[in-house]
Amino acid sequence: MKALQYRAIGAAPEVVTVPDPEPGPGQVLLRVTAAGVCHSDLAVMSDPEVPAELLPLTLGHEGAGTVAALGDGVTGLGIGDSVVVYGAWGCGTCLACAAGKENYCLHASELGICPPGLGAPGAIAEYVIVDDARHLVPLDGLDPVRSVPLTDAGLTPYHAIKKSLPKLVPGATAVVIGVGGLGHMGIQLLRALTSARVIALDVGEDKLALARSVGAHETVISDEKAAGRVRELTDGCGATAVFDFVGAPPTAATAGACVAIEGDVTIVGLGGGTLPVGFGAVPYGVNVMSPYWGSRSELIEVLDLARAGSVEVHVETYSLDEAPLAYERLHAGKINGRAVILPNEE
Repeated sequence: MKALQYRAIGAAPEVVTVPDPEPGPGQVLLRVTAAGVCHSDLAVMSDPEVPAELLPLTLGHEGAGTVAALGDGVTGLGIGDSVVVYGAWGCGTCLACAAGKENYCLHASELGICPPGLGAPGAIAEYVIVDDARHLVPLDGLDPVRSVPLTDAGLTPYHAIKKSLPKLVPGATAVVIGVGGLGHMGIQLLRALTSARVIALDVGEDKLALARSVGAHETVISDEKAAGRVRELTDGCGATAVFDFVGAPPTAATAGACVAIEGDVTIVGLGGGTLPVGFGAVPYGVNVMSPYWGSRSELIEVLDLARAGSVEVHVETYSLDEAPLAYERLHAGKINGRAVILPNEE
């Protein structure tokens, strides 16, 4: 089969031919219908200390497909079932996993358990192996192309926003920094789940136009003046909750500068930024959080929101042969929404 692999540190991903996978006991083989392209992949490919044993790595931690084969002992699935992959794989037996919070598995690191595309072979391929049937969620009529980004670009902001819902009451203000794959979903989720006013920040007018189209009440260019502008829009008080989907040093600083007293700052993006915490470093009573992905039950909730028409992913589609181009465009900031690869379409 063909797959997109990151094969050597510092090299661009390339489409190669690899052996067709076969499911072992308890595993499921999917024929991939759609796979998302994420900034997390760029973070992996820009890391000079990626363990050599992980390479070559088939990319893609957002996956949707149809069941092609079942390993011994698998029940509850049938050949041809249309599903998406829950990617935050855990041990399945610790306290966190028992609650469906495999994103916070207590033993994944020590056991060497990696998400698909971030250590295990991923979904930007004609076929992908899923380690356990519990990591598959039925699409139940949803379009796999428009739904596959919900497994990360939808789930991650949903998990982040849920932590701040008690504060996002009528009259509150939420700031979204970065209107990319996650950010444009974050805006929609805030509008669907809260009555808060939403202010979106980004460096590009095209991204701010996308923000307005999906429900942002106000948009602000993300520069050194952005925090001051947010405070102007909030009568000097600042934002109740700030969600930084970039996570770079400048955006983390902006988040800390525009949050209100007793507000929340949630740094989601992998841009390497940090926010000092201590007396005087942030306003009184501010919570600073760095969540990771989301739980299996939350993925089901996100899919239900999509079925209700409350959220919709803006996608650009590419063939498998065009996948390297999708990553080039993502790196250049030219993807508006989420890039989705269609591995089994020409």
